[in-house]
Amino acid sequence: MPLTIPNLDNRRYQELLDEALARVPVYTPEWTNFNKSDPGVTLIEIFAFMTENMLYRVNQIPERNRKKFLKLLNVPLQPATSAQGLATITNDKGPLQTVTLNDGVELRAGKVSFRTTRPMDVVPIEGRIYFKQTIQAPSQQMVDYYQQLYASFRGTPQDPPPTLYQASAFPLPGGDPVQLSQTVDGYLWLALLVREGDKPPALLADAAREAIAGKTLTVGVVPFLSDNTAILPAGRAASAPSPVTLEFDIPNLPASGGLLDSQNRVPQYRPLPTSPSNDVFTQPGVIDVTLPDKNSLSLWNNIDPLESGVGGLPPSLEDTSLNERLITWLRIRPSALTPAQFKWIGINCAPVSQRERITSELLPPGTGEPDQIVTLSQSPVLDRSVTISLITAQGDAQTWTQVDDIFLAGPEVPVPDLRLPPGSPTPPFDVTKSRVFVLDPEAGQITFGDGAHGGRPPEGSIMRATYDFSQGSAGNVGQDSINTAPALPQGFKVTNPVRTWGGADAETAADGEKQISRYLQHRDRLVTAYDFETITLRTPGVEIGRVEVLPNYHPELSSRRGGDAPGAVTLMLVPTFDPITPDAPAPSNDFLDTVCSYLDTRRLVTTEVFLRGPEYVGIWISIGIQVLPGLNPAPIREAVKSAVLQFLAPIVGGPQQLPDDPSVLLNAPLSASVYKGWPLGKPVISLEIMTVAGRTSGVEFVQEVQLAQTGPAVAQIDMTGLQLPQVLGISVTNGPALSLDELRGGTSQTTTSTGSAQLPVIPGECN
Repeated sequence: MPLTIPNLDNRRYQELLDEALARVPVYTPEWTNFNKSDPGVTLIEIFAFMTENMLYRVNQIPERNRKKFLKLLNVPLQPATSAQGLATITNDKGPLQTVTLNDGVELRAGKVSFRTTRPMDVVPIEGRIYFKQTIQAPSQQMVDYYQQLYASFRGTPQDPPPTLYQASAFPLPGGDPVQLSQTVDGYLWLALLVREGDKPPALLADAAREAIAGKTLTVGVVPFLSDNTAILPAGRAASAPSPVTLEFDIPNLPASGGLLDSQNRVPQYRPLPTSPSNDVFTQPGVIDVTLPDKNSLSLWNNIDPLESGVGGLPPSLEDTSLNERLITWLRIRPSALTPAQFKWIGINCAPVSQRERITSELLPPGTGEPDQIVTLSQSPVLDRSVTISLITAQGDAQTWTQVDDIFLAGPEVPVPDLRLPPGSPTPPFDVTKSRVFVLDPEAGQITFGDGAHGGRPPEGSIMRATYDFSQGSAGNVGQDSINTAPALPQGFKVTNPVRTWGGADAETAADGEKQISRYLQHRDRLVTAYDFETITLRTPGVEIGRVEVLPNYHPELSSRRGGDAPGAVTLMLVPTFDPITPDAPAPSNDFLDTVCSYLDTRRLVTTEVFLRGPEYVGIWISIGIQVLPGLNPAPIREAVKSAVLQFLAPIVGGPQQLPDDPSVLLNAPLSASVYKGWPLGKPVISLEIMTVAGRTSGVEFVQEVQLAQTGPAVAQIDMTGLQLPQVLGISVTNGPALSLDELRGGTSQTTTSTGSAQLPVIPGECN
């Protein structure tokens, strides 16, 4: 049975007063005036008031003991997490020279402060990405024209005809992703250009080459996770560089500077040294590209105007002003075949983290007492960002650092090991191992040792703390919101090409207390299916409405629930709300990236985790009901529609209904829990929908239920794998059901044209 907090005495003021007055005749029968004007009654009222206050304090003892016990469990609250993002720092109008920036450069989005997390070279050039986009279904007249044009400078016609393409700028308007395998040649092309404000560009091109030669070009990459999927691979961290990397090639010019073969004229490239910060195919990150010497930053000098963009040459730019500013091209390609897609790529990019820096904050002086506690002025504090500088009364300077467990710290004075025999050599004593402290990030509280485990700050010592703190969810800002940088030179411009993600406020005490029983079960480690569910629901920075855990299931090997893939765990995630499709919420890239980062350090290294959104199956429902006589049919029709939609909804309860005691779920699979939405693998049956409609108040009986996808009505629609139903249209009528053809005809479906044929065609690609 659950433990309840006892109430030691529940008497209130009026009850205490009435009880005292009732005892008066027993002890003082001569006292007969009990009116409020009597001084004795006034004294009793005063003592009743004071007794009630005392009882209130006494009743707090069980609550205080309970909280003290919970504190002894040492289960911390979830601290605030800082938002992450990418920011570009460009030298638009500054001196024509490369500026090297250290990490920790402050950038601002209004009052929200961000800091770069790694150093970078800001090269004084502009970078633009292009790709060769195939022209779909060109006319025969267009093909013949470009085939003749090709033969005019090659001397012979090509057979088969060349593939026609257009040079499209990346990123695309509207933010649509680009997959390398869908381009003509499988590459992205990075044009390095002289800055638009540098005039004349032809004369300043050599100066720009001189400024960037041998420097590091930082290229930011934002992948696009197709079909709302993400993978935590077994055997390595998700943030570790992938075996497949993005390679950057530069034209390999011969001594003459031109293409040597007058007939074949195949351009040659050589790779540049690269160093990725993480797996840029699954998470946003940056790649350091080391540029070559000045002489290698050039292009071929004997390209025929009609030959530009043909074959393996970089795409042709129709804008003559861009051609005048062109320094060289870099070819971007994956090191192996991959279905990766990208949302944005750009140069002069650095990862940023939302944080405020407090430098040399004066703390209370050291007392020399064991277990001294000091509190920082700002919280929540970012873990591992605190450093304490201490100056003793004798003037000695010391640096104290953070540890996870103070009981693992060394003593502040040498202690002989009694387990060693007499005369054994004494091991060297390192006093710095005792100059440590533990941090409660959520409260900003620092606790020092007791002398035996960790040192005590000497009495009278002066302590100063340098640390970072976060603003939590306020750091999740939109695109182009980061636009100022107080420390950058004049002429520099800052922006964020994509919105930041992952910022979350600290966990409240009430929410943290609810997690204690679960924390004692899983100890913040992903082992059992219940561990995966409870820890995933606690991911800061995202609102998860539903988690389905499928052990031993590989979604790419089987569409069934399976159980035949040891070491694989699939998590189906449904966000609480999706502004694009509220009735069919699906996780975004930022959503999956935040969950990946949180789960990666908590899983077993041998476990491969697949994060997936639901696969929605569109269905159409037409219901005919008979309303009870005398009732208004309109609200009853809406009630039936609402009941059916709730019955088929992907989310019903959510994390707030997750039971504290996992034993209630031991006898049933997690996917069948009542607090979740539509169960995985359960078919949609028309008879069940008829039952739901018939139970609605005001419905006399259900005449008919028609259920279908794209064809005629069926009795049931099967669901496999991670499929969930999505109601594309529903009709409830008082009388015969509306035909499915009429229902489907009421929803207009539009197609979006890519607009490729409306753009001018450039010279074709020869395969």
